Amino acid sequence: MKVRLAGEIDARWRHELAAALPEAQWCDDGDAELAVVANAPPGALAGMPSLALVQSLWAGVDRLLADATLPPGVPVARMVDPVMNAAMAETALWAVLALHRGFFDYAARQREGRWQPHAQRRADEVAVRVLGRGEMGGTVGARLAALGYRVEHWHRGCELAPLLAGADIVVNLLPLTPATRDLIDARFLAALRAGASLVNLGRGAHVVEADLLAALDAGRLQHAVLDVFRHEPLPPGHAFWAHPRVTVLPHSAAATDPRSASAVVAANLRAWRDGRPVAHLVDRGRGY
Repeated sequence: MKVRLAGEIDARWRHELAAALPEAQWCDDGDAELAVVANAPPGALAGMPSLALVQSLWAGVDRLLADATLPPGVPVARMVDPVMNAAMAETALWAVLALHRGFFDYAARQREGRWQPHAQRRADEVAVRVLGRGEMGGTVGARLAALGYRVEHWHRGCELAPLLAGADIVVNLLPLTPATRDLIDARFLAALRAGASLVNLGRGAHVVEADLLAALDAGRLQHAVLDVFRHEPLPPGHAFWAHPRVTVLPHSAAATDPRSASAVVAANLRAWRDGRPVAHLVDRGRGY
C-alpha cells in the first residue's frame, strides 16, 4: 500500500503510523491510492488520479470537505477513536461540574480575596442538554448521566427550542455543517432558561460571537466555556480573553492520541486493502 501523508503530521505521528501499519509505503507527495490527512490545506490532495480513500486524523472533516480539489467520488473516513471520546468526556465533565458547583465563581472570588460560599445543588437538579448523539456525544452523555445529571440529547430531526428552554447547561458537540453553522445565535440563546451556561466543544463557527457576548453582558447567560473559535489561535485583544464570564481553552478539549488513532487508521486501511467495509465513512450530503 502506498499512502500519502498530508497536513499537520509530525514525527511522532509518522512513528506511530509506521509501527501500526509496517507494510505501508509512506510518502509526502506523488500519486497514491490512500491518503492520511490532518488539517491539510486546500489543494493538498490535488494531482492524485489513483486516490481511492482519504482517512482523516481529525474527528471534524469540515475543512477537508470544503476543499474544491477533493475528487467528489473519493470516500472520506473521519477519525472515531474511543480514547479521544473519553478525553472529550473528561473535559465535558470538568466543565459541567465547574458550572454546576460554581467553581469558576470561586476562582474569581479567590482573586478578589473574598470568602463567600454559596448554596449547593445536587447533580440530579441540573439539566444538561448535549447537542449531538454520535460516538462522542453518546460517550459524553453517558458519563454525565452516570454522575446523576439529567441529560437529554439533541440531534437532527428533534425540535430544539423546547429542549433549550429546560436547560441549565448546554454542551455542544455537533459537527460543523451548513445546517449547524451559526446555530448558537441570538435566537438560540434567547430560548435558553435565564442563567443557563454554554460549553462549546464543537466548532467555533457554531457560535455567533457578537450574540454570545451580548447574552453574557446582559446577564442572561451565566457563563461560557469555549474550546473552539472562528479564528485560531484566538487573536490577542479578543473580548473572550478578559471577559469575566468566559473560560477559554486553546482547542485542547480532546487531542487526537497518535498511539490509539494510528491503530484506527491501520484497521481502516487494511479493511480497504482487503475489500472489507471501511469504518466511519462520511456522508458528504450531511457533512459528517
